[in-house]
Amino acid sequence: MRELLLEIWASIRRNKLRTFLTGFSVAWGIFMLVILLGSGNGLKNGTLSNFGSMAVNSVIINGGWTSQPYKGYDKWRRINITNRDLEILRTEFPEVDKVSARVQGPGQYNLSHGRDFLNNAAVVGSDPEYREIMNVRVLDGRFLNDTDLRERRKVIVVDKNVRDVLFHGQSPVGQHLLVNGTSYSIIGVFEMDQFGSYTFTFIPLTTAQLLFNHSDPSVGQTYLSVKDIDTDQKMAEFEQRLRNRLAAEHTFAPDDESAVWIYNRMEGYKNMMLVFGGINLFIWIIGLGTLLAGIVGVSNIMLVTVQERTFEFGIRKALGAKPSSIIRLILTESVMITAAFGYIGMVLGVFAMEGVNKLMTQTPPGEENTFNIFVNPTLNLSVAVSATIVLVLAGLIAGYIPSRRAARLKTVDALRHNK
Repeated sequence: MRELLLEIWASIRRNKLRTFLTGFSVAWGIFMLVILLGSGNGLKNGTLSNFGSMAVNSVIINGGWTSQPYKGYDKWRRINITNRDLEILRTEFPEVDKVSARVQGPGQYNLSHGRDFLNNAAVVGSDPEYREIMNVRVLDGRFLNDTDLRERRKVIVVDKNVRDVLFHGQSPVGQHLLVNGTSYSIIGVFEMDQFGSYTFTFIPLTTAQLLFNHSDPSVGQTYLSVKDIDTDQKMAEFEQRLRNRLAAEHTFAPDDESAVWIYNRMEGYKNMMLVFGGINLFIWIIGLGTLLAGIVGVSNIMLVTVQERTFEFGIRKALGAKPSSIIRLILTESVMITAAFGYIGMVLGVFAMEGVNKLMTQTPPGEENTFNIFVNPTLNLSVAVSATIVLVLAGLIAGYIPSRRAARLKTVDALRHNK
């Protein structure tokens, strides 16, 4: 085996330029395959991160405006989701696992603590279920609970931006925060991706309704997490029953889709996965096509090599070399070239993707959680292993045709070659 490798190495050294050009085509093919697949993953991850932290098995309900007259009522009537609707959703629909709602105060609010101020903040009224449905991460303290809502407490949960700016990174739990001059007790610090770089705070839903709506029981948005719904048909049936029940409660036509807006995130998620499945397939086709072009180059070079070494193979046969030894020699050289240069291309591709990933994650101060287009453009281990297997198989295929041709040569014909 050692002699075989030394012989192949000597052949490569005699034809440095040819070997480099051949290997470059393979390295470029695998490099582009890694770049394309990594870019596809980065685009997918970025889009999914902007899809929000909200659970996939969730439904969003918004009140709208009626678009047709119904039972004596004119069209263009405002439909608001109320606290009673929330109770109906909790008690009359077994598919509903959790129900949450939010009310956002009009305009922006000024937050202050001591001499520090933070302008243009949003104050949102919500409930404990909001944390689970929207995947809110509590960093310090706690989130809202049922007692806060029942007693309409003046408590507030702030995001980490408030903690960093107004409290200089120290824990604000137990301290007071002025919201447009009204004092609230801070009970926790949270983080989530849904709000981007905006500053948000949470207060109890009942407190917000009293503050913003003057005891009006309506809510802005309603969020549901559902269970035991695993097909599009079940989801469609659930949405229709939901619309019919709200239509009966608010007296609007059941087929009036603009009266109540129902958004199914499960359907949107499935559609997005189908789109990225097609993109991934397209990327694989282009990448493998580029790699195939490199392998064809290897095959052509090996054919030229066999042509040039025909006289040598004739001498080998005259000295008693078996056809299998010639096949092994050519196949080994082909595999070594494709594997070595393919590995170089793979390493360079991985380094390039890691560099892009590092560059994309270096957001300027104060710009955290901004809109992401490209996130974590890296490959997993299975893809790297698959690419390695493709390289080995491609090297065998590239060397098989010329090796078979060399093995079939008659000794006399080989010795007469180029004479």
